[in-house]
Amino acid sequence: MNFPIRVYYEDTDHGGVVYYANYLKFMERGRTEFLRSHNIELDRIYNDYGVMFVVTEVNIRYKGAAHFNDLIHVETLLTQASGVRIAFIQRIQKKQEPAQKTILTDATVQLACVNREGKPCLIPKALLSTLQQQIHQGIQG
Repeated sequence: MNFPIRVYYEDTDHGGVVYYANYLKFMERGRTEFLRSHNIELDRIYNDYGVMFVVTEVNIRYKGAAHFNDLIHVETLLTQASGVRIAFIQRIQKKQEPAQKTILTDATVQLACVNREGKPCLIPKALLSTLQQQIHQGIQG
C-alpha cells in the first residue's frame, strides 16, 4: 500500500529538513492506514479482542531527506503474521517529475501482540487469518 503525506513545517528542523524521528511517525501512519484499508481498525481490535500491537524493533536506513512542503509516499508491505508477531517492510519515497522516485528511507518494523495488561499474547485467529491473506496478496501482487 502507498500512503501520501505532505511535509508540514512542524515536521522539519530549523533548516526545513524533516527531523529524523518524524520518519517513524510517517511509518506509523502508513501501517495504520495499511491495516485500515484491510478493515482492521486498531481501536476496534482493542475493544473486540482486548489486544493491541506494540513496536518491538525498528531497523531504519536513511538515504535522503524530505523538505518542507514535499509530497512523500509511505509504502507498506506486511511480511509476517504468526504467533504474537507481525512484521512490515516500509519505504518512504519522494516522487519527482518525470516519474522518478527518490528513496528516502528503508525500514523493517517488528510488532508484538499484547493484551490489556501489556503481556504478549497470540494474535486472535480471525485477525491472524485476515493478516495472512494480506501477506499472500502482497506476494502475488
